[in-house]
Formats: sequence, structure tokens, C-alpha cells
Amino acid sequence: MINIILCGGNGTRLWPLSRSLLPKQFVKLFHKNSLFQLTVKRNASLCERRIIVSNQDQYFLALDQLEEIAYEKENEYILESVGKNTAPAIALSCFGLDADEIVLVTPSDHLIKNKEEYLRVLHQAKSFAEQDFLVTFGIEAKFAETGYGYIEADEDDVKAFHEKPDAQRAKEYLKQGCFYWNSGMFCFKAGLFLSELQKYAPQIYETAQKAFQNREIQNSTQKIRLEDMQNIPEESIDYAVMEKSTKVKVVKSDIDWSDLGSFDALAEEFEKDENGNTKTENLLTLHAKNNFVHTSSRLISLVDVQDLIVVDTTDALLITKRGNSEKIKTIVKELHVRESELPHTHVTTHRPWGTYTVLEQADGYKIKTIVVKPGKRLSLQKHLHRSEHWIVLSGIATVTVGNKVQEIRANESTYIKMGEIHRLENRGKVDVVIIEAQVGEYTGEDDIIRIEDDYKRV
Repeated sequence: MINIILCGGNGTRLWPLSRSLLPKQFVKLFHKNSLFQLTVKRNASLCERRIIVSNQDQYFLALDQLEEIAYEKENEYILESVGKNTAPAIALSCFGLDADEIVLVTPSDHLIKNKEEYLRVLHQAKSFAEQDFLVTFGIEAKFAETGYGYIEADEDDVKAFHEKPDAQRAKEYLKQGCFYWNSGMFCFKAGLFLSELQKYAPQIYETAQKAFQNREIQNSTQKIRLEDMQNIPEESIDYAVMEKSTKVKVVKSDIDWSDLGSFDALAEEFEKDENGNTKTENLLTLHAKNNFVHTSSRLISLVDVQDLIVVDTTDALLITKRGNSEKIKTIVKELHVRESELPHTHVTTHRPWGTYTVLEQADGYKIKTIVVKPGKRLSLQKHLHRSEHWIVLSGIATVTVGNKVQEIRANESTYIKMGEIHRLENRGKVDVVIIEAQVGEYTGEDDIIRIEDDYKRV
């Protein structure tokens, strides 16, 4: 089997933990592991190969996190310049496979805790796939959830797919007992999926096939051109194929599954104290009950409150009532209207060469720490609205300023005036850490003109 891991999505319902440049699948929520890393580990022994579908920013996050868990098998990547939902993503993966190759399609942001049952249902799904069925995994519904789509089944046969219901209809589904949550996981032969896609969604098939044929290949990475991605209709696999095909089976799965699509769902996965509050050394309570608190460092004190969600990050604080976390999406939309950076990035931002952390900023200046990994370098670039001062804290930085290249060591510094072409590089074997002080009328991240870039960014 081949594991196709879908890494799209921004996880806006888990803001401010999840941002577009560090979406929920890459946030390390469980014992210093991300959901992406747990997905890789869970399927590593079950699948011979892995295809990771993502955009360029998530590609570098995936590379870093796979390196952390020291996974030895080679990975293949399909990089979408713009997301078009699951049907095109899966098609782009399947076009490069033998028709009889069985694929296991998994989101990268789900939590599955019953590994023994997971192994059993995978074997059952593979058996159906070998018999030329498209297989979906139906999660046994434990309560009347309104945030999931439902699968109506007659034993192993799918009768219908249903949209996310209102509360009353969800209760009716639960009472009938033949309705299952739609997990978003699938198993089938690559050729069967493509033939059903061609039959029921020919425009997606044809445009995705053209995009695949025009792809840029570099080692194990396949990049889909922007103009080709823009021509593909946006559609989920459910709408495009599964709801229309007559070759669909469902495997009923009691695998202790959650898509962690809200803080209410996330709260259930953390240990609680005797009053139902999140059990953490950074929480102090007095007459407080049933509160979910997530904080990385600061002490949170709760007095005489209950049923709250409190999420504290370095640059944003969220407080809401439990049961209302779906409304967070509205807050994120408002932040977009205000053109805030908060939906996009944390104080620390991951880049393919390392990270940068904003220490302080105000009108006319910004101060950062920059960490460059061994063997990596930033783009050759210039800025139109700011000058920069670099002070090396550790490591040996190779610095290009104009036509001059020099090595700068700890406690040494350099200055780059506005408009001057420059580059920061680490040719050593340990991280280079610098302080960067930007001074100018505008210090936004979009004030970068790249002349040359190892990662083909513009």
C-alpha cells in the first residue's frame, strides 16, 4: 500500500495555536509530536511508500518534522501552488502510480488512538480495495455531532452521504444507528479512483491530468504549475466521486478517532484534574471547573469561572465559552479584514532555512533573532524601505553585502544599507544565530526583492 498524506488546510478553528504558516497538523500538541508526525508513525509499518501533498510552505515544515523523527524511507512530494480540495490532490498523486496500486488516503491532522483496531480495519479496507471497491471509513458515532458529515450504511454498503446536520437531525441519525461520521480516510486502487473520477467529474480528471503532465520534477519532488492548478475545479472527493459511484464500501471503524476540528474536541484529549480543568503546572485555579487551558509558558489563574476555553500564545490570547469554539472562524475573518499578520504566523516563523522570531517592533523598527541551519542560506535579496544591522550571537555567518563576502563570528556585526544586495549563509556544522535590527519607514515581510533563491520563492 501507498500512503497519500493530505497536508492542506489552515486549521482556523484552532487559532491562535494554528496559523496559515504553521497549521494544526504541524503544531506539536502531543508529547512534542505533531499530528503530522503521528500520522507518519502510525502508517509507517503498513505502507511501503508515502506521497505527501502540500503547498510549498508546508513542504518545508514536513521536511523538518520528518527529519526530527528520523524516518528512513524516502518520501515523495507533490507541491500544489494553490489548494483545490481533496479530489484534485488525490488525482495528482494517483496519476503517477500503477493502476493496480492500492492507496491509503489519510488527512495529516487526525488523531487515532486505538492502534489495534486501526490495523484491523485497514486490513478489511485493503481486502475490499483488492475487489475493486472504493472504500471509506465510517467512525462509529458516540454522540450527536453537528460538525461532521455522515455516512448512511446498510452493513458494508453505502446508502448515502449526508452533509453536516443540525442538532435535531444529528440526534435522529444517532438514534437510527446506521449512520457513521465521515472520517475523510479512503482506500482504493489508483486506477479505479481515476476511472470513476473520469466518469463522474471529467473536468477535474482532464485538468488534473494536464497539470500532472506539465509538472516540474526535481528528485522526489513534483511541483504543479500555478496556471495549471488554477484551471482545476475545486472539489472534495466526496462530491466528485464517492457520492456518485456505485462501487463504494464502508468499513465501520471504532478506532478512537478525532479530527480535532475545534478546541472542544481538543480539550477531550488532555488530562484533567479533579474539577475537570486541564491538568498543567501552568494553571492555578480557585473554585473553577471544566475549563480548558493551553499555555506555553505563562501562569494562568482562574477564579470562580467554569466552562471556559483559554488559549494563550506569545502574541494572542483567546477566551471563549466551551461549546462556542466554532465561532473562532469569525474572529479570524475579522483579523483578515484588518490585514493583521496574526492569522498567518506566530512570533516565531518557520522558513526552509531555519526560523526567525520577532522580539520587538514599532513604527520605524523591528528586532528579530534569526536561526540559520547548517548548510542553509537565505535568498540573495534587497529591501526598498529598510536598512539592517546584523549581530552574530553564535556560529560563523557567511555574509554577502554587495560584492563583498566575509565571515562574521560571535560578537561581530555588519550593516546593510537600504537597497543593497545581501545574503546570510551558514557554511558550518552548527546553527548560526544572529540578532537583526531593521530600521526604516516600513518593516513588513513583503519588503523583499529576491534576486536568487535556493527554494525558488518569488
